[in-house]
Formats: sequence, C-alpha cells, structure tokens
Amino acid sequence: MTPKQIVEYLNRYVVGQGDAKRVIAIALRNRWRRMQLDETMAQEVTPKNILMIGSTGVGKTEIARRLAKMMSLPFVKVEASKYTEVGFVGRDVESMVRDLALEAYSLIKKEEAEKNKEKIEAYVENKIIEKLLPPLPKGASEEKLRDYDRAFARKQEQLAKGELDNLKIEIDVAEITVDIASNPNVPPEMAEVQESIIRVIGGMNRKKKKEVTVKEAKKILANEAAKELFNEEELKQKALERARSGGIIFIDEIDKIAVSAASSSRQDPSKEGVQRDLLPIVEGSSVKTKIGTLDTDHILFIAAGAFHLSKPSDLIPELQGRFPLRVELDSLDEEALYRILTEPANSLVNQYKALLKVEGVELDFEDEALRAIAKYSALANEKTEDIGARRLHTVMEKLLEDISFEADELSGQTVVIDEKMVDEKLSSLVESEDTTRYIL
Repeated sequence: MTPKQIVEYLNRYVVGQGDAKRVIAIALRNRWRRMQLDETMAQEVTPKNILMIGSTGVGKTEIARRLAKMMSLPFVKVEASKYTEVGFVGRDVESMVRDLALEAYSLIKKEEAEKNKEKIEAYVENKIIEKLLPPLPKGASEEKLRDYDRAFARKQEQLAKGELDNLKIEIDVAEITVDIASNPNVPPEMAEVQESIIRVIGGMNRKKKKEVTVKEAKKILANEAAKELFNEEELKQKALERARSGGIIFIDEIDKIAVSAASSSRQDPSKEGVQRDLLPIVEGSSVKTKIGTLDTDHILFIAAGAFHLSKPSDLIPELQGRFPLRVELDSLDEEALYRILTEPANSLVNQYKALLKVEGVELDFEDEALRAIAKYSALANEKTEDIGARRLHTVMEKLLEDISFEADELSGQTVVIDEKMVDEKLSSLVESEDTTRYIL
C-alpha cells in the first residue's frame, strides 16, 4: 500500500493525528522499498524508529496496532516500566523479541491453515467418518463397496450440515506435557533441554484414547492435521523472516524510564539500567527464541510516552539517537471527541447499539445528544486528568447504566437518547469537581 492508502485506511479507525499517520505510513513504505533493493544495500538500510509524544488516550497504540493488523505483520506491545528492577518484579528486555517471534509463528501458522483449509477439512472429515463407518475389509464385494460409498456420502452430507455434532466418538489425543517453554521468563536454552528430554522419553508422541463429541473432535483433528501437513522447520524459518523484516515492537510508557534532571540530584539506576538494556536490542542484536535466532536489526521500534514529567531529551543520548523520527500527537478537544463517537467504523455508539440489540433494545442517539456527550467528556478531561478518548467510555457507561440494567424489561422498544437525558445524567457529575474526580 502507498503511504496515501495507509493513511486512508487509518482514517477509518483513528480520528485526527495526521502527522503521526504520515510518519508511520512513510516508515512502513520504506520497509517495503528496502525489500526491493539488492541484498548488499538492503543490509545497510535500517528502519527509522519512531518516538510518539502525546498524552494517554489520543490514539498512539491504536495507530500502530491497526497498521500491524492491516499488513498481517507480527506486532507486540510492551510497557517499558515492567522492565525496571529485573530480578524482583520485572522481566528481561529480550522477552519482547521472543514474544515477537512467537507472534510471527502463530501468524504464519494461521495463514498456512487458511491456504490448506480444504486439505485440513478433508483430513478431519475422513477421520471422523472412519470412526462412524469403519472401512470395509479387503476383498469386499462390489455391491458392498457401492453401499459403503453411498453411506459414506450420506455421512459427509450430515457432517457438513452439523447433524452429527452431538454424536460421541473415541479418538486418539496427544498427551499434554508440562511445557515450560511457553513461560516467557524461561530462557530458551532451558526450554530446548526440556524438549530434548521429552523427545528421548517419547512423551511428545504419546497418545491416549478419549471420548469426545464430533464438534470437539473437529477442533482436535484440525490441529492434528496442521501438524501432519505442515513442515515445522519451514514454518519456523518463514516466521523468523517475517519477524525480522516486518515485525513491529511498540514500547509504551517510555517516559516512565526517562530520568528527569529536575526529579532528583542522583540518577535512578533501575530506570537508566532499563534504557541501557533496551539499547542493544534497538541497535540490533541476535536473540535466541523458541523458533530460532532472531536478529533485531530490521525490526521497527515505535516508542510512545506522555512525557508530562520528563522530556524526550531526558532519555540517554544513545537511545535518543535510535529514535530519529519524532511526532507529537494532539490532545483531543470537544470536536475530536464528537468525531470519535460518530466516524470510526467501530465507533462506541455502534458498539453500544449492537450490545443492546442482543436484548432486543434499539438505541437511537440524536446528534445533539452526541455533541453533549463530547462536551461533558472534554470538560471532565479539563477538570481532572486528561485521559483522552478513554473518557468517552466512562461517560457512556454512566449515561447508559440504567438502560443496560433494565434492558430485559425494555425488549422490543426503541430508546431515544436526547440532549435532555444527557444533561440530566451528566451535568451534576461534571460540574462538581469532586464527583468528576471520583466517578468519571
């Protein structure tokens, strides 16, 4: 997609923030351009990492997440603050790269399963019908074979329609072994040792019989089919390549590890330590993961923070230099909040309408009511902490609390949300600073 198309796509989900969208669209396009270069030049072109500056709830994470989803790219979001005090409550910084590798692997697996959907369905179908109609012995007469084929076709039809879903059948299920490798805090070396031991003992391939419904069997056999049909090593290589050239790591709350010069005379060792730990990964290093060694040279890092109490210049100079693209996101005013309520494809208003439609209640929001909701949300943000678009969630919940509670009694009715109702519910809450602080 061209940068213009990327921005157009993002506009459907994120309101405003044109500068941030442009910067990210260009960064993504540059990755595609790099892939078209010859190998020698491609190695030299490193991604231009981005630092987003803006208060909470203005769309920093949403922009990055939507992009990754749109491009089918492995995406991992981490909070920088959770790496402080490693060994006490934190995790080692390399775990973000290991998470990215696993994310890429599951993405590739899903894509391969989609490509081989017909093969997997055929495998599952044959296994289930064989349990319901045991195959004929060799040397069966022509007539019996024809009867068997007819019965087989009938069972296929019933299975496709879901008529056999509640029947119980006995299938072989792989025994579940304790998998320490799935624990993100376990070093890959230990995970490899565990896998080797299990292979030697033969625990990996041990199966036991289990009685399940046909519906459950479909899921179990689909996983089994994927293992049979796919080359595990090939998938791992594809996943590593996807993570290496397309992976995005979003480091949130980076301002929490910046040491403000004004905060204290001494430097905070744990925060500076995390910055120094981050440095080699952002610069480019090799990390051992469960699916192989992943180089971080061409992974795109997007860091974000509110920087209320500190400034980007409070980060250590080496780390600042690794985030050459800076973009500031605007705070959300009343007009922006109104647009967030009405414009995005999955707007809050549409979500609440869909939720209450489940109970048979039709919600009808008048335009003046939506403007009033935006006004009160902006006011609440001014009076207390500015939490951006997240304030809309709080305000909408408060506004629709009674309707949600009594939805079963209102089934079949249309409830109109007008300006008068919004004023009644919210004006007293927002006008008093104390109630705004505690309730909204």
